[in-house]
Amino acid sequence: MAKTVLKNILQILIILIFNNFLAQKTPEKLPKNAVNDTISKKDTIVVKKESLDDVLRTKADDQRRDIPKKMTFLNKNAQVKYQDMQIDADYISIDDNKNTIYARGKQDSLGKIIEPVITLQGGKKYETNEFSYNTKTKQAIAFNARTEESEGVIIAQKTKKYNDSVYAMRKADYTTDDYFIKKKDTTADYFMRAYNIKLIKTKTKSQIVTGPIQMFIEQVPTPLYLPFAILPFSAKRAAGILIPSFGEREDVGFFLNGIGYYQPIGEHFDLKVLADIYTKGSWNLRPQMNYQKKYRYSGSFNADVGTMVRGIKGLDDYTKNSTYRINWTHSQDSKANPFLTFSASVDIVSTKFYNNPLNNNYIFNQNVLNTQQNSTVTLTKRFLKLPMTITGTASYSQNFATGLADLRLPQMNVAINQFYLFKSKTGVRQGLIENITVNTGFNLTNFVNTQENELFKKEMWDKMQTGLKNNIALATNTTLAKYFTFSLSANIDNALTTKTLNRYYDPIKNITVDEISKNLSGYSTFSTTASLQTTLYGMMKFKKGSAVEAVRHMMTPSIGFTYSPDFSSPNFGYYKNYYNANGALTPYSIFEKGIVGSPSSGMVGSLGFNIGNNIEMKIKSKSDSTGVKKIKIFESLNLSGSYNFAAKDHPWSIFTINGQSSFFNSKLTVNTSLSLDPYKIEFLPGQDTGIRTEKFGAFSVQGFNVQLSYPLSSEIFGEKTDYAKKYSSKGEVRNENYYFDDDNYAHFDQAWTLNINANYAYSKGLSRFGNKIASLGLDGSIKLTPYWNINGSTHYDMVTKQLAYTRIGFSRDQRSFTINFNWVPFGQYKVYDFFIGIKANILSDALKYKDRSFTQPNAPF
Repeated sequence: MAKTVLKNILQILIILIFNNFLAQKTPEKLPKNAVNDTISKKDTIVVKKESLDDVLRTKADDQRRDIPKKMTFLNKNAQVKYQDMQIDADYISIDDNKNTIYARGKQDSLGKIIEPVITLQGGKKYETNEFSYNTKTKQAIAFNARTEESEGVIIAQKTKKYNDSVYAMRKADYTTDDYFIKKKDTTADYFMRAYNIKLIKTKTKSQIVTGPIQMFIEQVPTPLYLPFAILPFSAKRAAGILIPSFGEREDVGFFLNGIGYYQPIGEHFDLKVLADIYTKGSWNLRPQMNYQKKYRYSGSFNADVGTMVRGIKGLDDYTKNSTYRINWTHSQDSKANPFLTFSASVDIVSTKFYNNPLNNNYIFNQNVLNTQQNSTVTLTKRFLKLPMTITGTASYSQNFATGLADLRLPQMNVAINQFYLFKSKTGVRQGLIENITVNTGFNLTNFVNTQENELFKKEMWDKMQTGLKNNIALATNTTLAKYFTFSLSANIDNALTTKTLNRYYDPIKNITVDEISKNLSGYSTFSTTASLQTTLYGMMKFKKGSAVEAVRHMMTPSIGFTYSPDFSSPNFGYYKNYYNANGALTPYSIFEKGIVGSPSSGMVGSLGFNIGNNIEMKIKSKSDSTGVKKIKIFESLNLSGSYNFAAKDHPWSIFTINGQSSFFNSKLTVNTSLSLDPYKIEFLPGQDTGIRTEKFGAFSVQGFNVQLSYPLSSEIFGEKTDYAKKYSSKGEVRNENYYFDDDNYAHFDQAWTLNINANYAYSKGLSRFGNKIASLGLDGSIKLTPYWNINGSTHYDMVTKQLAYTRIGFSRDQRSFTINFNWVPFGQYKVYDFFIGIKANILSDALKYKDRSFTQPNAPF
């Protein structure tokens, strides 16, 4: 019976479950005429959509809900969290009818906000006095909002958020002052003020676009007033307009400098196109391109093309000159390819470029004094298995004084690595034979000296000279009698050239004519030298207890004999003769004006000598732990000369003496040189040029030079002061430590440097009256405070008794920006330059204030 009841219960449960499953299936579509018993749409209940897209979480010390007005009030330590936004404030109200959240910072008894409202959203922090947010439109309005972006902070009187990407600000200040950002100071040392700012933010970057913007320093407005500004806040490079500097110069008028556009090109290139515009008609265009590929190469290309207009058209002082400069630098990473390297340093300018500088930097850098400009492009090939290096060079040299240019295109040098001529039998090289080394190589040169306006024209190609030169140098050495080093060497020079000289005197025109013959010709020369060298030591000791304990003298004498034949002999054919204007037979070399040089004339059988000396002294010293101190009297003192046995006259050469010494703990460096002519020079009455006679023993001074260099600094002469022991009070200003005395005056190390350079040179030669050059140069700096620095340099010509180039400058570190002033008070170029630059990377190229003056040469300053 029990089993039957259980079986019936299970059957009933199965039927109920199956019917429930069928009831959940979607009913089939009824025919049009069928009776529809379903509920109509009019009777459907529609649930109203919530006004909030997320849960609104609140907390506070005091919460109150006004149900009739649908308002919530939060007081003291109030906080609201909604989606990705968090609001912390002293007071927050929530209006459900208007879908708004209002927050206010903490007030003092006078109603002034003393603690701001802090809003966090999207990883950004915003500080405001008051804040209102609409949860439906997601728009917000903030008052006195503080927004940090990249390296700076924006404080706006009123900020309206239209969406998560666009913010509009009214009367906003932007600064990068780190102390103000970190709230170490209540006021920024500088800021940029704009009355209308739009902040545009995306996932990867953000930027500020402003209307008219003005720079304030220490709350004081400056003349830097720009019509607009675009500041991108992104780690990636972004294109944009470059803000110019502006000012007035006497010779060119009002100007805008550096207005242009910046455009990144791919990952490895960027381009700046800058323009300088002047109201008196001058203009300048300066494209600049930089490129870099990591571990491969880097370089830059700069051009400077413009027209300098001075004076008023129609008057005598009016001038108009076109100038240009092309600069290209390229360097290859040493890791890129050790067997093939390429480098370039090209700097080509017009002849009058530095005489008409539109940029004051050329004056302060003394580029205006340049008399020559050089450019070089080099390609070097090395080999893994071959002992040689091939170097190809193209070079261009300009001489602004003569207007001539030297062009070498191309120039190739093949250098063979030094090698031994014979193998060692024992593994250790001994004797003259096993020590013979060979150095050799080839040098191919195409050279022309031409006018700037003849470059790459027919006139230039006609002057082009081609030359090939080979040098073979053999050398060996060995030790004789343990103390002497014996050396032998030989040099062989081989040269080929495409042009030779034919010289003759034209009696009709009464001139000497030089004709260039285009034919292949060459020469070979050789010379050999044998030398012997040793080292001698001498010591002189003094009595015990003397101030000077000993003097040590080290001498390195050497003698050498050099021989080379007379290559002016007719047997070689390298020299020819012509009759000059006086009818005298005069020899000349057919290679005289060639690029491979001329063979030497006259036989050389010369015995030369050199005596090197080093003299030191030991003296007593209490400051030294050993009680003895070494002083170098002469670090080097060399005497050299020679006697030519093959010379027909004046066999003795001019004797030269060179010395180098240092004093005052090697601070004062002295370099001297003296040249003496052993033959007497006689002067005829009324003649200023003398005749070198054969009378030996006069030893007249032909040249003398002395150079002194003495770097002085506070570290050398200043005594270290222990401020911590001397002064009890200590303070910190901008991370710099100060110590204060009883009168509350600050004390700190005032570092200074002063480099003194003096030079005196005298040269006479065959002249009755010698030439003198004497100058004194000073270059130094002093820190008045840890943030004030004065520097300058000057040169005084003691012969003309006039000051030469002089520059005075000062710099001020003003926390987030720097101030620099440079002044050249006299000379051909009189100029001053005042510069303010922001330290922050984002503004280093955008915000600069320059007030420059440039006067006409020799005009009153």
